[in-house]
Amino acid sequence: MARCTGITRGGERCKGIATSDNGLCYAHDPDHAEERRRSASRGGKRGGRGRPVSELARLQGRFEELAEQVLSGDLDRSRAAVACQLLNGARSCVRDGLTAREQEELVERMEALERALEQRKVVVDGEPEWAC
Repeated sequence: MARCTGITRGGERCKGIATSDNGLCYAHDPDHAEERRRSASRGGKRGGRGRPVSELARLQGRFEELAEQVLSGDLDRSRAAVACQLLNGARSCVRDGLTAREQEELVERMEALERALEQRKVVVDGEPEWAC
């Protein structure tokens, strides 16, 4: 595999692997500049995988607090049951949000793969063939 011919901001040669015929990696290929810009503009807005995990941990702590209050007799069981139902709703929203983000990421990755395959397709004698 060929190394990228791009030069880093530090003035050194890029250590990435060239992904196209022009000898550049994804990060240096001008053909991907718009895609990189779109991805970068979403940075920090989507939350990543850390936030849902911390939110689920917070909800688990609340469930444990409710259980302790019910067991100690400080909280009525019917009130605790309603609170648990509400917290379960919040937990479902966090879980569903994470699933939706994962699906969006998969769709983006599939679209990128499809674009890459289309770029490799050539037509020979009127029939599409794949360039290797």
